[in-house]
Parts: sequence; structure tokens; C-alpha cells
Amino acid sequence: MENPNAAAPADLPGIEDFLRSRDAADLAHPGGTLLEHLIRVRRRLADWGAPYEVQLAGLCHAAYGTDGFARSLLSLDDRPVLAAVVGERAEALVYLYASCDRAATYPRLGGHRRPVFTDRFTGTGHDPATEDLRAFLEITAANELDVFEHNRELANRHGAGLRLVLEPVRHLLSADAWEAVRRGTRSHPAA
Repeated sequence: MENPNAAAPADLPGIEDFLRSRDAADLAHPGGTLLEHLIRVRRRLADWGAPYEVQLAGLCHAAYGTDGFARSLLSLDDRPVLAAVVGERAEALVYLYASCDRAATYPRLGGHRRPVFTDRFTGTGHDPATEDLRAFLEITAANELDVFEHNRELANRHGAGLRLVLEPVRHLLSADAWEAVRRGTRSHPAA
């Protein structure tokens, strides 16, 4: 039975229109446009059974740019704007993903201690909650696998590296996400 207190699902076409209004459909990205990539990432997360807020964060994961995609659709001052569109939880996950300084954070994943994330916008470190870390890792896997499927050069250069980053924390990924990473990076030479 549906929970009457649960928030209504966000309007996916409305969110896609919002991203379109921010030029996501005009920016080139492996596999077409940034908007097409974002939609594929959300669908992949849905296929893996990710919570709806994580799917929405996947759909908007590049809103503030990322450590691997400098172009942003919104400024950090627009965080309340995105929160109004996708909800506070999804926006917080978008920020977590976008703010990750990969060079500083990735080597810290999978040790015996909790990982310290370095925020590339502020330079500060923080320890995300386990639920947020899981969401970050799922979005990372969905994003990178989509890029690799549409750009063989990047797949060959970074596929093995993705697996090395995610393997120590695979227990935090859904079984479907880890299997996709395992399959999607198996044929790529070491980075």
C-alpha cells in the first residue's frame, strides 16, 4: 500500500525541461548531449533499484559541474533553485557528487577507516554518511559506465581505474551496480 505521507514523485519531464532551459541539451557529451547523458544515468540508476532521490541526483549530477566536466548549468548560489526543483535530499547528493575532489578523495575509498571527502569548492574535508556515500558511489558508477559506453578512448584509458576505485567499496554498491562495473570494465586495459 502506498504511503500517504510520502512525498509525491518529482515531475521528470519538468526536471528535464529545467535542465534544457540551462542548456543541457546544447552541450556536447559522449553519446550525444549532456541532457541525453543525464537521462541515461538516471535510467541506469532506476534499473539498479536506486532510491528515487538518488535517481534525481543522477539526473542532475552535473548541475554544478564535476571534477571531470567543468561546465556547470547552475552556480553554487543557485542551490536553492535546484532544491526547489528536485528536493533538498536530491540536491544535497548533487552537491556531494559535484564537489568531490577526485584526486584527493578516490585514494581514500576502501581503507579500514571511513573515507574523508575533499570538497573541491571549499577545500574542506568531511565524512559523508553511509547512505550518502552509497548514493555517491552508485552515481559514480552509472555516470562513468555511460561515458565509457559512448567513448572507447576514455573507456580504455580509465575503465580499469574505475574498477580499482570501486572494488574496495563494492559492498556499498548495489549488486546490480557492482555487476555492471565488473562487466563494463573487464575488457579495458589497466589505466
